[in-house]
Amino acid sequence: MLSSKSTCGIWHRTFSRAKDIRHFVTTKSNYESAQTSIDPAEVHHFNALASTWWDPQGPSRLLHLMNPLRHDFIESCRGPYMHHTRGQGSRYLDIGCGGGIFAESAARLSTTAHVTAIDPSSEVLDIAKYHARRDPVLVDPDRLTYRETSIENLEVPERDEGKYDVVTLFEVIEHVNDASKFLSQVVPHVRPGGWLILSTIARTWTSWLTTKFVAEDVIRLVPKGTHEWSKYINEPELRAWFTRQRGWSGFRSMGVVYVPGLGWKEVPYSEQFGNYFFGARKDF
Repeated sequence: MLSSKSTCGIWHRTFSRAKDIRHFVTTKSNYESAQTSIDPAEVHHFNALASTWWDPQGPSRLLHLMNPLRHDFIESCRGPYMHHTRGQGSRYLDIGCGGGIFAESAARLSTTAHVTAIDPSSEVLDIAKYHARRDPVLVDPDRLTYRETSIENLEVPERDEGKYDVVTLFEVIEHVNDASKFLSQVVPHVRPGGWLILSTIARTWTSWLTTKFVAEDVIRLVPKGTHEWSKYINEPELRAWFTRQRGWSGFRSMGVVYVPGLGWKEVPYSEQFGNYFFGARKDF
């Protein structure tokens, strides 16, 4: 256990640097090319977790528990617009797919045509591919494709028909070096009428206490070093960024809280201080 003196020291070192934090950039982007947003330290961290990715009681336990809410949120966003989806099913792009928890579940849906899942980590993708081979439905490459690449190196389809109905960034954006440049590389992949869906964490004192100090240092619910508080993004910052882009609307958010013994639960207005989902619809 940490003493009260060491705890106060952590708080002082963290928040005395608040003025130096790189806040999320909300200036308009012109989707120009950018250097990779991948943080090598983050890749190294998740490589170390590769072998335990599919252990529902392991370090990725919270991701397994959150997965049903991911689908619930996507459905809540797309529900009023589902009649615009192409007849043969939806196309997904899952960015930062990790071991494939969401990608696999999306590929199994009867309404899915195809899932393309990308990640820069070869070790994690090896685990994802191995696990997918255990399911006869997912062996078909027309159903689920894993690619080792970053979003900056993923080619953008020339025609809207080749773009994606749903592009997902689950627990990804708080791990990149420059969130604004990263998003500018993501949005061209969404087809008109499609959705960009993400989940992340608000940058507040509450989130530092719960996700850094308690979750990593005290009860060790997640491995130490999983999160960097200065990279968290507040929901109004995301909303402002998309508002300043051309052709985005339908913004939705949903705050969620982890309740020990019960899992993740939707809690109204908790997007203001903790974990949350965010969705934006591309109009044209």
